[in-house]
Parts: sequence; structure tokens; C-alpha cells
Amino acid sequence: MASPSNKRKRSISELLTDDATVPGSENEKHGTSPPRTRRKIDENDASGQNVIVPEVESPSNDQGKVQNHETKAPTQLAFLAYPDLTRSKPSSVLFQQPSQLTTFSYTPEHVQEFTNSAMRYFVDPPSGANLSYGFERWIRKPDTRGRLDALLKAISKVKRNVEEQNGKLPEIGVVSWRGVMTKILTSPYENRDGWELNVMSINGTLYFEEHLTDARLQEKNNMEPRQKTQTYYGYAFESYCTSDSPHSSRHATERESHHGWGGDVDTNVQWCSVVRTKLGDTRLIIGGEVDCVRGKYTGQTDAFVELKTSLAIKGRHDEIKFEKKLCKFYFQSFLLGVPEIVVGFRTPAGVLTTVQSFKTIQIPRMVRGKPGAWDPLVCLEFGHRVLSLLKDITRKHSVQAENRQSVPVWRVKFVPGSGLRVNELEAAEVADVVNQEDRVGFLPRWYWNEIQDEGSLNSPEGAHKSAPAQPALTALGGWQL
Repeated sequence: MASPSNKRKRSISELLTDDATVPGSENEKHGTSPPRTRRKIDENDASGQNVIVPEVESPSNDQGKVQNHETKAPTQLAFLAYPDLTRSKPSSVLFQQPSQLTTFSYTPEHVQEFTNSAMRYFVDPPSGANLSYGFERWIRKPDTRGRLDALLKAISKVKRNVEEQNGKLPEIGVVSWRGVMTKILTSPYENRDGWELNVMSINGTLYFEEHLTDARLQEKNNMEPRQKTQTYYGYAFESYCTSDSPHSSRHATERESHHGWGGDVDTNVQWCSVVRTKLGDTRLIIGGEVDCVRGKYTGQTDAFVELKTSLAIKGRHDEIKFEKKLCKFYFQSFLLGVPEIVVGFRTPAGVLTTVQSFKTIQIPRMVRGKPGAWDPLVCLEFGHRVLSLLKDITRKHSVQAENRQSVPVWRVKFVPGSGLRVNELEAAEVADVVNQEDRVGFLPRWYWNEIQDEGSLNSPEGAHKSAPAQPALTALGGWQL
């Protein structure tokens, strides 16, 4: 038998032909990795400003440089350069296994309720399923601004539950939807689509909201027919793969009415999970939709399944495109603690040809060492640098909630191939973010009022002092970080 060093790396197309498991673990350190630069904060700069500079290998190397310009103008700018993937050598950045705090559902009227009524169970889809089926009956939820309201309600509920047990939550560094964090982490390998977010910092916590202009919202709500059809294929695959019962035979009549169809698509109905995790030294609370669970739901993320579709792989060109797509597949699941991704491969006409299950933690090894392959360590390090940059910027303008009824709102704009730019919004731009709603910045007024009482407990001064260790909250199953 050949030694491990002589084994040929199996292609994606080969993996799809059998049920073989990809060996190894995520912590194995082998293969080549792209370069990186490191940043440091020089708090003793002669000008008295908190200038962020890179550690460089030579005077001419300015990759990874972060510039923070202070002027008398109300808008302060910062820039984080696009990572140089040909040179960087990433370091390992800690990412803690996500642990679930709570779940909630959206009803057909898209009303949030703290139940599992929208939870679905995985079932095997039928071979040759028609992913166009039911398109004309699709109930499509319009795209709207990426507000945090539902996630904030979930956090507020968790806080009340902890307080009822005489406990106390640890300091939260970032609150974000899963999609926003996915965009940040996958930016080093994004060469087509830019993105923008709004950022606020209250009592040491960063809040992220995706910024969608009216023009972008109109574009998303008026997709071209071809794009709309391809989007529907993914939802139809979810219908074929899910049931409202762990024992699909209970609804066999419905499912067999059209070869395993699980019900017409209504994107108002969603089941969401809220988890806590940690990237580097920053604690995060992330919320995101979960497609279904496999078998018994345990109350944690270990049974979660993410469902995806992709064009059938016919050759090396298709395989390269799929491997690139795996980067987003991986981080979407990784961030929420989803252990399994089921991919339905289809024809251009929307006929399901093959279904393959991937273990999330093994996906990086499937592409490692291949030309142009993405590296999760590069993504995690870039994400850590983004969070550090935003903390450094907003720390200078941190606001205690009880002291004022407004707070700076920052705009982060990522341009593929260039980098990430941050600026503070002017009053007219903040008014556009508020959008004539009852908000402070993009935070709902009720949440702003709720956290006013927390301002004195989480003041910037207190954040820099040594805080006593918090007792473990056993009822939350590992909430203590």
C-alpha cells in the first residue's frame, strides 16, 4: 500500500461517485498556505494619535497596512488593504465551537415567535426531482433592510432568562447576522461582489447591519427571470429534502403527490438559531436561518443540516467553480456550528442528478494544496483584523447609552481587489439609515432604551479594568467563555 505522502488528492468529482469519508482533522498542519502581514497598534506615536501600522518584511512592503487618519472634519477614515494572497502566511486565530443560546421561528405572516414551529427534518430527496415544480405558487418574502431587530429580541430574551437565574452575561463583542460575518470572512477570496455594512458601538459591543441602498433593494426584489428561476431551485431542493415530522411516512400521501414534494415554498417561514462563539479575543453572538435537522433535535447545533444546490460537475472547469463556492458554503455553516452540508447537483434545466453530503469540518481538506485554493486560516485572520480595526476606531468614540440619545454610525465598504474602507456617517446619511423609523441609528428605540441601564456597567473605563470571573451558567450549557 502506498504511503500517505504518495497518495493522490481525490477530486471533487471522484468524491461524488462514492460515500467515502475524507480523512483527517481540521487541526492538521500540512500543505502550503498563503502569506500574511501582521498589524500592531503604536500608542506612543510622536503625534499623539493612535496610528495603526503593519509589521513589514521590507521597507517596500505595505500589504495589510491599516491607516487611521484623524482630522478636524467630522468624518474619520480608515483603510484596511486587501490581503496579498501570494505572500501571506496566516497564523492560527482561535474560533470557538458555536454553542446555541436560543431559537425562534417566523410564521407564514413573518411574525417572530420563540418556538420551533418552523423547524424541519431532513429526508432523502427523490432522484431526478424537478426543481422547477411549484414555481408559480412560490410565496416570496420581499427583501428588506437587514435589520437586527429579531436577533436583538432573542438576545433580550436570553438576558432576562439569565437574570432570573441570578446570573450575568459576559461582555459581548459583536452582534451580527450570520450572512454579514460570512461576507467579512470570505472577503480575501471575493473578486466580484462588494458589500457595505453599517456599524454601531454601544457599551463596548459592536452591532453590524448590512447596508442595502434603495437601488440595491429594488434590484434584489426585481431579479431577472433566469436569476429568479435559479434562486427558486434552491428553495425547491429544500422542500424535497425536508418534512415537518422526523418520520416522513406520517405525511407520505402529501409527499408522494408529487414524487417527494415537501410542500409549496413560502420564504416567510423560517427557523433561526442564535449562537455564541468567539473569534480571537472577541465574543460574538450570531443569528442565522437553519434549513433542517437530521434525526433527533438535541437543543444544540450538532444535528443541523445546511442544504445547497449547484450545477452538476462535468469537468475540471466545473470542479474549480464548485471548489470556490465551497468557501462560502463552509463559512456559512462553520459560523453557526452546522456540522453537515447536503448539496444537490442539478442540470441547467433544474433536474436533480446527484445528492452528496459533506462534513463541514472536512471541507477545507478537500481543496487544500490545489492551485488557487482558499485557506480558512487566511479568512479567520482577515476577519480578526477587521474586528480589531473596528474596535480600535470606535473605541475612540465610545458612548455610554445614558449620556446621549444619538451615537455615531459607521459605514464599512469592501471593494474586491482593493480593500476595506471605514468612515463615520454624516447626519444626513444617518437619517437615511434611520429611514423615518423609531430608531437610534439602526437600533430599534426599544432596544436602545433597554441598554441604557447597562451603560454604567459596561463603560469604556470598566472595560479596561480586570473584571472578576463570572460563575458558570450551567443552565445555558457552556455559556461561559
